Amino acid sequence: MRNVLIGIAIMLLGVSVFPAAQAADAATAALTPAEARSIAKDAYIYGFPLVDSYRIQYSYFVERGGKEFKADWNTLVNNARVYTPEDKSIQTPNSDTPYSYVGADLRAEPLVITVPAVDKKRYYSLQFIDAYTFNFAYVGSRATGNDAGNYLLAGPDWKGKTPPGIKKVIRSETSFAFVLYRTQLFGPDDIENVKKVQAGYKVQTLSSFTGQPAHAAAPAIDFIKPLTVEQERSSLDFFKVLNFVLTQSPTHPSERAMMARFAKIGVGPGQSFNPDVLSPEIRKAVSDGIADAWSAFKLHKEEIDAGKSSSADAFGTRAYLNGRYMDRMSAAVLGIYGNSKAEAIYPAYFVDAKKQPLKGSNRYTLRFAPGQLPPANAFWSLTMYELPASLLHANALNRYLINSAMLPSLKKDADGGITLYVQAESPGADKESNWLPAPKEAFFMAMRLYWPKPDALSGKWKAPPLQPAS
Repeated sequence: MRNVLIGIAIMLLGVSVFPAAQAADAATAALTPAEARSIAKDAYIYGFPLVDSYRIQYSYFVERGGKEFKADWNTLVNNARVYTPEDKSIQTPNSDTPYSYVGADLRAEPLVITVPAVDKKRYYSLQFIDAYTFNFAYVGSRATGNDAGNYLLAGPDWKGKTPPGIKKVIRSETSFAFVLYRTQLFGPDDIENVKKVQAGYKVQTLSSFTGQPAHAAAPAIDFIKPLTVEQERSSLDFFKVLNFVLTQSPTHPSERAMMARFAKIGVGPGQSFNPDVLSPEIRKAVSDGIADAWSAFKLHKEEIDAGKSSSADAFGTRAYLNGRYMDRMSAAVLGIYGNSKAEAIYPAYFVDAKKQPLKGSNRYTLRFAPGQLPPANAFWSLTMYELPASLLHANALNRYLINSAMLPSLKKDADGGITLYVQAESPGADKESNWLPAPKEAFFMAMRLYWPKPDALSGKWKAPPLQPAS
């Protein structure tokens, strides 16, 4: 009888499971190396922001005991300080605004995000980012004003009623989201005021807000170990991590055909990517596809250097990016979690006025003519980053940027303009107030205009060129 039952089980498996596996094997077997390479390239470009964002959020909200761990999911964390070179998880962090964070797990129920009334002169913002790295909503000075309010953050499956006292329902396309707070700091002696603002931020579950019994906890997740930054660049396990992230990220209708194509190499929600079962030819083709993605990124970066593309093109909602996956990848590589252009723009300096790469052993000047400071409703800054890490540069002055709050301490030119000195060595004691220290080797700089004015958004105002000193 036992043998009979085993035989029946085998027959049932043969009907229900084997054809699906055989179909997947057949699809892979039918792939040419050229097709596999093309699919891998496109899947990598598509998936890089998701995989890199997962790396960061794993370090922040999953890896207890890790150096970068902040708190458990759905727990607000306030940093009453600005970022320094010791903060290494997020590339190109700003050092203007103390950050607060919430890693939102929206599977069980929504969260209620509460903000206090904030002084009208102080800029603050809450940036809502989904697992795709789309900026899907904002709360703060520009978007909603500086009055107090409660905002409900819900995942893709929530179908409840909005309770009284909620100003707005904010929907995330993915079950996990990231809320990134920025609170303006006017100077070192202003930190206690920032702490008071941060004390007014609050996050709670919807059931806690309404005084109802808590919802049943969502099932525990065995979070896959992320790749390192270096591994992300070439490891075939990249696609394993991508598949994991996609399990909590419903496929958008506009991407179903693309996901069906990716599935030919085992990439997509519900897919199992196993490089060990690929033929040597297909395995090499997939690896070459990853290299092709980085070659395409390099060409795109050259367009950025030439001024043909900018940060304003790379951050925003799904509708705004509208299938521009290379823009989304470059945004993640060069400055993940950047703001949408209405909130901030980031004129970047990767080359000097002669189109040469930047190196701190050279000397540069950046001059703002009279009346030509960056036009921003909130504030502006110019921040130094080491390459290739894209992290803040440690220096003897502990100065990582020059911003509008420092204007009273900057020396003016004879005509009222301001010249900044960018180099590794001191430009001299008489010029150190205007010196932005650079590493001796490769670097780049990012200018930030928070809540940019119309002249900045339209292009009427342009960031001045970085001039190599004679």
